[in-house]
Amino acid sequence: MDKIAVLIPCYNEAQTIQAVIDDFKKELPEGTIYVYDNNSTDDTYAIAKAAGVKVKKESRQGKGNVVRTMFREIDAECYLLVDGDDTYPAKDARNLCREVLENGADMVTGDRLSSTYFSENKRPFHNSGNVIVRNLINYFFKGNIKDILTGYRALSPLFAKSMPVLSKGFEIETEMNIHALDKNFVIKNVEVDYRDRPEGSDSKLNTVSDGLRVIKTIFQLFKDYRPLLFFSALAAFLTVLAVILGIPVFLDYFRTGLVERMPTLITAGFLMLAALLNLSCGFILDTENKKARQNFELQLNVLHQLIKGGNA
Repeated sequence: MDKIAVLIPCYNEAQTIQAVIDDFKKELPEGTIYVYDNNSTDDTYAIAKAAGVKVKKESRQGKGNVVRTMFREIDAECYLLVDGDDTYPAKDARNLCREVLENGADMVTGDRLSSTYFSENKRPFHNSGNVIVRNLINYFFKGNIKDILTGYRALSPLFAKSMPVLSKGFEIETEMNIHALDKNFVIKNVEVDYRDRPEGSDSKLNTVSDGLRVIKTIFQLFKDYRPLLFFSALAAFLTVLAVILGIPVFLDYFRTGLVERMPTLITAGFLMLAALLNLSCGFILDTENKKARQNFELQLNVLHQLIKGGNA
């Protein structure tokens, strides 16, 4: 088992991967560096291989797929996850790892937003998007994570081995945050510097499409992790619609003794029925979710003992 495993998922990072490897070799000489190439069409794989680090290929496209394979194949006391685009200085790595190795943190986020991100990042929609996503997750899941979409994280083995990676792409950061908040893992924020990509190095992210995918993931996970609140909100919305449609019909009936708008009354009735069904689904799924959480905690205890045995 490695003391520190530096995990670098890469896709077409030939311009920057050498600098990233050199920096982390210098700052974390005790760390084992793993580069997982995700179908790069440039020389990323060859450059990393020549640099003398452990290099593997992941054929399934997407960062989520790469991280899933990394967590499955690598055993370490601390996992340091960093992008291969040379935007995260290696000088902050030891501070992140210290929170896991010495202070018992399960997930440590490298907080760019409190330091240089807004001055260095040249894509204004990314700035506002980061703030929106951070506020949504912290509001829905009662958290205080400073930087939701950071690619610079230190993770405990308990977190990495229990993390059910379901997303295939860039949404993996969102998924990790929500998993950590929902399962009550110990989360720490460490301020880190950020620098924009060097000239000629292009981002793989699309501001609009990837932003929409992240927001979609938040609401999907909100439904999965908070079903009672999700379906109760939907039931409340349907109830309001039913009342808005139904009240005029009942007022007419009390005034004239006739139901003059039968289709409207039927629509209001179906809306109210749908509201009751959604509320029932919320209660049922909430009960199942609590049972799943209980099973997860029991399995987490077993996993913790296995990891301790592996470290002994």
